[in-house]
Amino acid sequence: MPYNHKEEFSKPERFVGGHRLCAGCGAGICARAMTRALDEGDKAVICNATGCVEVSTFTYPYTSWEDSYIHSAFENAAATCGGVEAAYNVLKRKGKLDDTNYKFLVLGGDGGTYDIGFQSLSGAMERGHDMTYFCYDNEAYMNTGIQRSGSTPRFANATTTPVGSVSTGKKQNKKDLTTIMVAHGIPYAAQTTFIGNFKDFHEKAHRAIYTPGPAFVNVLAPCPRGWQYSAEQLPEICRLAVETCVWPLYEVIDGRWYLSYMPKKKLPVEEFLKTQGRFRHMFRPGNEWTIEEAQNYVDAKWEDLLEKCGRDSLTAIR
Repeated sequence: MPYNHKEEFSKPERFVGGHRLCAGCGAGICARAMTRALDEGDKAVICNATGCVEVSTFTYPYTSWEDSYIHSAFENAAATCGGVEAAYNVLKRKGKLDDTNYKFLVLGGDGGTYDIGFQSLSGAMERGHDMTYFCYDNEAYMNTGIQRSGSTPRFANATTTPVGSVSTGKKQNKKDLTTIMVAHGIPYAAQTTFIGNFKDFHEKAHRAIYTPGPAFVNVLAPCPRGWQYSAEQLPEICRLAVETCVWPLYEVIDGRWYLSYMPKKKLPVEEFLKTQGRFRHMFRPGNEWTIEEAQNYVDAKWEDLLEKCGRDSLTAIR
């Protein structure tokens, strides 16, 4: 679908104001942009794992959701959505529903996706439900106190990986969940974030939702509390994540890898790190090796992605 900026932002809101998400939170932007990717006239059933979005947007009797909404436990949002999709298909076959087109969406943070919810996510993808899972990846368990998750990058300061005299933060690298989802053989998987006029997000979200079968979209969604930045810095942090290749933009369609964006000049990782308080300790004297290690890791992952996509290949399916 060609990107139409004016058309996208003229659609009626499906995720409305009044929620309690923090200023500068990427999760709320993800929720709003995700629902904007739906075609007008289509309806959605949205299954939301416990987390920041759930506690901030659906506190009975108030809701920010215009579409049907189900709050699931931390661990089973994908299983819940798969069950709803299966029930919908049965009711359609029996002629008990009208011709309204429903799409089935899941929204979960990295805690409810990379870790606690991974089993139900993997099962739903393997079973082939016609649904799209959006992960708002803020790289820690932000709702319960900024504990590290499988998505937390190496060296990040979190409450369960605190920086100290013998600690430089989390010891392990971030789990590459998008690649794991690709290994399930699903027809569509992608990485995106909030850059420019949201062209990349909108096109990938729409393609995911309207690709028959299971789809997965991993969205880098910064958190001002956990990442320690001022609210107005969110767009710049997302831009730097892409320009440093910390968070490359790509999609995998029927097993073929496509690079969505190639930086004209790949920036050093420290340009991304220095925008956030969670990495402040990496710039202290004696910790220079941590920045070098972070750069080496990003470089290796970027080279691997280029090999998968083809070094001279950008997405050519618009």
